[in-house]
Amino acid sequence: MHSFFKTWLTLCLLLPLAAHATNREQRLPNGYVGYTANATAVRSNKSAVKSRAVRNNHSAAVKQVAQMPASQSSDVLSRAVNQLGTPYRWGGSTPGKGFDCSGLVKYAFNDIDEVDLPRTSNAMASGHGVKVERDQLKPGDLLFFNIRSRRVNHVAIYLGNDRFIHAPRTGKNVTIDTLNKPYWKKHYVVAKRVLPKESPQLRLAKR
Repeated sequence: MHSFFKTWLTLCLLLPLAAHATNREQRLPNGYVGYTANATAVRSNKSAVKSRAVRNNHSAAVKQVAQMPASQSSDVLSRAVNQLGTPYRWGGSTPGKGFDCSGLVKYAFNDIDEVDLPRTSNAMASGHGVKVERDQLKPGDLLFFNIRSRRVNHVAIYLGNDRFIHAPRTGKNVTIDTLNKPYWKKHYVVAKRVLPKESPQLRLAKR
């Protein structure tokens, strides 16, 4: 009887310790840390948090796009950006043949009925649009530069956030650059807004 009592007492003392040992904190696969008894719950909880974060980020992106105002510049920018990587070609004005700077601009504005730009950058700067101050630039505005000359001989399309798209020179492709570079600051001349004011009646040519 004494031996039975001793065995029973030993079991009573060891069972809780054994139970605690199987439930101790361990490092789980995939970087999870938690109690083994709750491993499934931990994974499920983290998966749910990650899923919610993805959904929230997607919703925020959709909301941001939805809040962006419809602009007459959207078609212009789309046509220009679609030509990224197209080779520079002096006198070029089509995707198949390539673009020079004014050729790219004229192509980008081609579907805007109310805008009829001349062929050269100097002519565009001379008699078209309204002058815009540097801190008032909007996407779709034209930026004019004088490179190796006192007169305007280069034009680009402003994209926003100090960035612009243009066809730089022979040997280069249509690319995106920034006004913050010292080179472009040095050669910057003026900006013009050639797009008409926002109007519900604005018609885009259908192709």
